[in-house]
Amino acid sequence: MCGLVLASARPEFAQHTSERERRVHDSRLLVQPKPEVSAEGLGEFHAFQRVRVLRTFTGLRGLQILEVPAGESLEAALQTYRNSGLFQIAEPDCVARLAATVPDDPKFLDGTLWGLNNFGQNGGLADADIDAPEAWDIRHSASNLVVAVIDSGVRQTHHDLSANLWQHPTTGSHGFNALSPAEQPDDDNGHGTLVAGILGAVGNNGLGVVGVCWSVQIMACKFVDRFGEGTLSDAIACIDFARSNGAKVINTSWGIEEFSEALSNVVQQAGSEGIIVVAAAGNRSSDTDVYPYYPASLALDNVVAVAATTRTDELHFQSNYGLNSVHLGAPGSEIVSTYHLSDDAYATRFGSSMATPFVAGAMALLCAEFPAASPAQLIQRLLNGTDPLPGLQGKSISGGRLNLQKALSDGPAQTFLTIQLAPEQDWLELQVRGQPGRRFVVESSIDFREWLPVVTNQIPSGGFFAVTNSVCENCPTFFYRAVETLADGGTRSE
Repeated sequence: MCGLVLASARPEFAQHTSERERRVHDSRLLVQPKPEVSAEGLGEFHAFQRVRVLRTFTGLRGLQILEVPAGESLEAALQTYRNSGLFQIAEPDCVARLAATVPDDPKFLDGTLWGLNNFGQNGGLADADIDAPEAWDIRHSASNLVVAVIDSGVRQTHHDLSANLWQHPTTGSHGFNALSPAEQPDDDNGHGTLVAGILGAVGNNGLGVVGVCWSVQIMACKFVDRFGEGTLSDAIACIDFARSNGAKVINTSWGIEEFSEALSNVVQQAGSEGIIVVAAAGNRSSDTDVYPYYPASLALDNVVAVAATTRTDELHFQSNYGLNSVHLGAPGSEIVSTYHLSDDAYATRFGSSMATPFVAGAMALLCAEFPAASPAQLIQRLLNGTDPLPGLQGKSISGGRLNLQKALSDGPAQTFLTIQLAPEQDWLELQVRGQPGRRFVVESSIDFREWLPVVTNQIPSGGFFAVTNSVCENCPTFFYRAVETLADGGTRSE
């Protein structure tokens, strides 16, 4: 239920929201006296409460910022002011935060990870990024999704990766080693660990980098040796392992120039089972319409081919391209990620190999956000949400670079139910936002067992409709949800 919102039918309903949703300053109140209250009486009341007036806004009907004495209960002071009858407004001073969700990983905060958030650092072009912070406000976790990295393995003890590694339910393995099936898929080359970090380094853990997905299950499938080489047969074995063990997205940051029917068949079989294969376009400055690069050039509806772009939103000079064979671009120059040399090692690399996991991570979030969509639908959503770039026009199918926020938010798949208390605190307003034309019934419950309809309405062209509900002093706590009514008479909870 998107937007199952806890709301109290009392003026103090906001007190029932979680600390994560509602943070307040530990010693400040905002109050506005009633017009009939004299300045002398107001001063005496403040003095009796030992409250200090930090500021009075004379142009805002006497609104004041108050500081509660150290050691005093903010909640008790708030109730005293509310119960006094002297004030029109008495509320805590809430702590605001930026609308974009920002993790605490150091290399994100210092601007190193420009592909996620580019504000013009180090000669870059502002907003030449995938709009990750804006997207993370919608979704940053795909913890139930398995993404297979078909590569050189992954350093399994890396502090920024270990918590996000998939684990086989029987053997406990974190993946598959085609070079030595009895061994874990450890990385002795570094390439696979770099890829894994871009798509799924643990987010908000105060360490190193953050992946496109803060939480995801990375399945390490090793077919590349320490010299950077591997056979197609071993790659196929890895893809088949991923297919048969629950992967929903497969990252292939490698390729071959000869068509292989066997490779095509295994990728097609994966697609028939709902698996998306994200593939590197290659790094030879070539037009893959003329000189194909596989599996990126496979004409299958579950394959996404990715070119590399720079921090100035240009096609990287070494990246392959193709109007009919490359789908989109993603950041692939000066990319910093996890590395295999130690548990806290990081390195910088470039190329379509680094661009590909940006898209694989995006596909994981899309799969988690829209679980009923087919691979073709998810890929189309991804392409519809790209930012158009001059350097990719005529050189890719979409003509643009990945924009994760657009991919997650555009289209009919999202519906939100929001709730707010009116300034007078005597009524609630609920808003249902979604695709115009969809019809919803807003329902309420006091126990999650019986849901009663409040109103049924169709979302108009403006994208939302609003419902108001009165608030009473001694009513029970109510919960609200929006349920879509389908054309066939059925329903779908949002």
